[in-house]
Amino acid sequence: MDLGLKDRVYVVTGATRGLGNATARELVGDGAKVVISGRDEEKVTAAAQALGSGAFGVAADNADPAAAGRLIDTARERFGRFDGILISVGGPPAGSAAENTDAQWLTAFESVFLGAVRLARTAAESLTSGGVIGLVLSGSVREPIPNLTISNGLRPGLAGFAKSLAAEVGPRGIRVVGLLPARIDTDRVRELDGLSGDTDAARERHSATIPLRRYGTPQEFGRTAAFLLSPAASYLTGVMLPVDGGALPGL
Repeated sequence: MDLGLKDRVYVVTGATRGLGNATARELVGDGAKVVISGRDEEKVTAAAQALGSGAFGVAADNADPAAAGRLIDTARERFGRFDGILISVGGPPAGSAAENTDAQWLTAFESVFLGAVRLARTAAESLTSGGVIGLVLSGSVREPIPNLTISNGLRPGLAGFAKSLAAEVGPRGIRVVGLLPARIDTDRVRELDGLSGDTDAARERHSATIPLRRYGTPQEFGRTAAFLLSPAASYLTGVMLPVDGGALPGL
C-alpha cells in the first residue's frame, strides 16, 4: 500500500535515538523529508547524516519556547513545506510519589508536558488541511506503570489535551493522533529494566504479560507511527493507539 508520504515534510522531535529516530527512518524510507531535533548538536547532526539527504538536523530543546517556531521554519526553508509533526520527548525520571522531588516534577512539566503542548499548538497554527500532529505518549495513559509516577501524572494529561485539540482543529482538516508505546526495545526501556537489578529477569517477567510474548522493536513502532502520520490514515483523529503487543486491557 502506498502511504502517500512521498515529498511530504515532517518535524520529528527527540529523534536522535529511540522511537523518534525509528519513526524518522520509516518516514524517509517511504519518501518523506524530515527535520529532526535533539538537545545535543553533535548527536542530532550525526543522526540526520545517517538518515541521508531526506533529513536535516536541528539542535533544539522541547522546553525552549522558541523551538517550535524554529523547527517549523526550518522545515519550510529546507524542504519547502510543512505537513506534520511527531512530538517525541524522553521519559521523565523514574521514582515513586514519595521519591520524586518538586524540581523533577517542574523540569518534566516544562519538557514533557508544556513543551509538547507548545509544539502542538504552534504546529496547529501553521498547518493546513491534510496536516497532522502526532504525540508519542505511553501506556501509562491507560494504566499507571509502577515506579514511573511523573509519567503517570503527565502523559494522561497530554492525551486529554490531544483529544481536545483534535476536536478544535478537525473542522480545518487537521488530524491529531497519539501513540501509546509499552515495552519497545529501546535504550530507555532497557534502562528501566535495569533498575530491578536483573535486566534479563525483568525482561522475561514483562514479556510474560504481553500476549505476543516479546518486546516490540523500534522499527515496528516506527512503521505504525509513519502510517498514522500519513495520508493513508486520513480518517483517523483523536485516537490513542497502543503499540504494545496487546499488553493493555481492551475495551
